[in-house]
Amino acid sequence: MQSFTPDPTRTTDLRRALGQFGTGVALITVQTPEGPLGITANSFSSVSLDPPLVLWSAARSSKRHDAFAGDTPFCIHVLSADQMPIAHHFASQGHDFAPYPWEAGPNGAPTLHGCLATFHCSPYAVHAAGDHSIILGQITSAATQPDEPDGLLFKRGQFGRFSPND
Repeated sequence: MQSFTPDPTRTTDLRRALGQFGTGVALITVQTPEGPLGITANSFSSVSLDPPLVLWSAARSSKRHDAFAGDTPFCIHVLSADQMPIAHHFASQGHDFAPYPWEAGPNGAPTLHGCLATFHCSPYAVHAAGDHSIILGQITSAATQPDEPDGLLFKRGQFGRFSPND
């Protein structure tokens, strides 16, 4: 084990250490006046069951940040391993929904088909946290995939799949 003190000269080391923790991959969508907008995130987490709260983090430097950090309802999609192209697509740009079928969800947010789970959220709070914003949402509607395919994971800077050991 190699110890270090995080500072601006050690961001690569810190990123490598943080990458040891595998996370799920989510797509967050919102309807804007210009049309649907999406962003890929690996920071999604549950917060509370009562009230039902979730969170995710958005880089404050992202051109898409303000659309998600406002008071517009959003949808969090938990992606399956087969949806890796969606994760790549929305990681680099967020306006082109043409390749992926979607419809307006119960809160008006774009909702893609075939995800492991969807959480339609009303904005609850936004907190500045360094170079990111922590965005909390209150779940107003949720859905899950009945056949539960493998989940998409992100670890060590790469996408992969999760399959439970039987």
